[in-house]
Amino acid sequence: MEIALRTDIGQKRSDNQDFINHFYNKSDVPLIILADGMGGHRAGNIASELTVTDLGKVWEETDFNDLSQIRDWMIDIIEKENQKIHDLGQEDSYRGMGTTIEAVAVVDKAALYAHLGDSRIGLVREGQYQQLTTDHSLVNELLRAGQITEEEAATHPQRNIITQSIGQQNPIELDLGVQQLEANDFIVMNSDGLTNMISNETIVNILLADDTSLSDKAEQLVVEANKAGGLDNITVGLLHVEGEAAS
Repeated sequence: MEIALRTDIGQKRSDNQDFINHFYNKSDVPLIILADGMGGHRAGNIASELTVTDLGKVWEETDFNDLSQIRDWMIDIIEKENQKIHDLGQEDSYRGMGTTIEAVAVVDKAALYAHLGDSRIGLVREGQYQQLTTDHSLVNELLRAGQITEEEAATHPQRNIITQSIGQQNPIELDLGVQQLEANDFIVMNSDGLTNMISNETIVNILLADDTSLSDKAEQLVVEANKAGGLDNITVGLLHVEGEAAS
């Protein structure tokens, strides 16, 4: 399995509040974590970097290689981080800080993922993109309730309002899932700065280009989002299963 990560400030923002990194535990199981921070001043930067770094440091000290162990760990550690970020957010300089989170761990032929917010995790298999996560956003709730159309959702003035995030007062309701992996699958993790700018079809076309490395594919996704306007920070995490699926 190959991993490539990219983050970019975009064309319109004055700072990058996204953060992404990957870590290995003592059983050599990879964990990729992406966070899209929010909050005034520099609070969003701090929330996203703290969340990724805190979880990564704890992960490196574990030896989990079982999906149920990792699932329980994710539920526990992400709620603890939620409370930590919430407590920090009570200070004036960090007022209102928070962040989305996407986390993916790969064991053998399975990807276990955790999701909170409106960043996304998707699967590209045999030329098709499938979104594995459901956006925790006001617009998505309106869409699912049939109150707005997909076309209206794309331009809705409140499309950036999310309904769950790290840093909230109430306990989080973390979404978790397992995706079985096959040879040549891609897992795509991204902040909304990517998928608000380019289509799933464009993502698939870039990933299926035969003559580019995984690192180049990640870079090209960022380039295309910037060409389309780059209205937000853009962050991408790619995992590619080469040949037979394995961790």
